[in-house]
Amino acid sequence: MTRVRLLREKDWPPVWRLMEPVIRAGETYPYAPDMDNAGARHMWLEQTEVAYVAETESGELVGTYYIKPNQPMLGAHVANCGYMVSENARGHGVATLMCEHSQEEAVRRGYRAMQFNLVVKTNEASVHLWRKMGFDVVGTLTGAFKHATRGYVDAFVMYKVLMTD
Repeated sequence: MTRVRLLREKDWPPVWRLMEPVIRAGETYPYAPDMDNAGARHMWLEQTEVAYVAETESGELVGTYYIKPNQPMLGAHVANCGYMVSENARGHGVATLMCEHSQEEAVRRGYRAMQFNLVVKTNEASVHLWRKMGFDVVGTLTGAFKHATRGYVDAFVMYKVLMTD
């Protein structure tokens, strides 16, 4: 069984190990493929509100996500999240678990909606999962992502209302 918990300082080395191949691939995130450990840590931990890890019963970290306001001030009631799953844990429900947790946590923190700003169209597993989790494609950004092997590909803006009160 996998559980989600707050990311602790001592978790960063294994989190970086699972993030690094995702970043280097240049297929799903807009981060520089040569981003280093310090840059990733700053982006994932210091430019966000809170970060979490998905951990197996044996203590292996198999995923991570963050929550932050999508925009400042008058747009800060909409959450933005980023998720990464280790290569060996893909297809085992880790992203689903983290997405469910992130929505609950976002509501707990007072967010009214969640928006993903750049879901790469060729990342079909994520697009499928976010749709299954209730997110709508509210915009297509033509050629907005420079994929490492496919060149310029479309990306989606996806959105979900979390609470209406």
